Amino acid sequence: MEYPLIFQIECIYYPVLAVIGVTVNSAALVILNRGKCGLSKCITQYLMAMTTADLLLVIIDVILNRINNIYFPINFLFLTPLCSLKLASFLAVLNCSVWFTVAFTFDRFVAISCSNLKARYCTKRTAVVVVVIVTIINCARSIPFYFTLRPSIIIDNVPWFCIQTSDYYTAPFWIVYERIDSILTPLLPFALILIFNTLTAKNIIIVNRLRKKLRGQGKSQNHIDPEVENRRKSIILLYALSTNFILLWIPYLVHSLNWQVINYNYKDRYINNPIYVIQQCGFMLRLLSSCTNTCIYALTQRKFREELKNGLKYPFIAIIQLFECKCETERQ
Repeated sequence: MEYPLIFQIECIYYPVLAVIGVTVNSAALVILNRGKCGLSKCITQYLMAMTTADLLLVIIDVILNRINNIYFPINFLFLTPLCSLKLASFLAVLNCSVWFTVAFTFDRFVAISCSNLKARYCTKRTAVVVVVIVTIINCARSIPFYFTLRPSIIIDNVPWFCIQTSDYYTAPFWIVYERIDSILTPLLPFALILIFNTLTAKNIIIVNRLRKKLRGQGKSQNHIDPEVENRRKSIILLYALSTNFILLWIPYLVHSLNWQVINYNYKDRYINNPIYVIQQCGFMLRLLSSCTNTCIYALTQRKFREELKNGLKYPFIAIIQLFECKCETERQ
């Protein structure tokens, strides 16, 4: 029987996404870790946390889950304990990725709108503490989902594959827990990001007007205010990351509010179910968000682009230098 179109698309989409995601996120981590992008240590810490979460998301969900399910239907990763671990790990990393974005948004809100708190909060130490706390909370949130799965089949006392336990859909605890989890990711992050960005934008407009009035007397209209310019660069990065996150998550959010997630392991891939197609498109766009942040860094940050160009040139420069050295040796 012929595979449905959505499955054929996934067979191409996920391998390409895996190659791009691992490459760009690894490159971003190296560049950010060098600390030569002109960003504060505080911002760099949040961006590194977001990039690390995105890289792990690509590895765990795209490679070990989706590509594995499509191309390698029978292997040790389908053992029930590993299958359950993949689900819990995926949810933990996904939630971390979302809440790191919220933490970064709040940090920029404090830096721009709360001058009294900025010196104490917008520091590398605070960023590290926030990242650690967010990681611990989201890992703890994901642990219960490990126990929502049971073996689909047992062969020679070895449990294989994962299906939801019967009480997952009926037990009041799981119903309430899933609802709370859905609110925490992504409904609450959506609301917080929109609120913080709105307040930040409002504050920037007010402050910029005041600075222009104070600096306008006796100044040329073409004079560039360094403070305004720094804020402009910071807010462009903030809004680009926030908008990217919201736009790519909207399809999944709309689906999850109306329908339950189905066909997690491609068991019904032969069925052209419109709801299933919408769900899978939401998954693809949601995972795409884990590969776009590096592109945003490159588009909005000049020094990041320079570091990226230097990194791309380095192998060719090394080869040329090695060739020149070899030629020089032969001449001698």
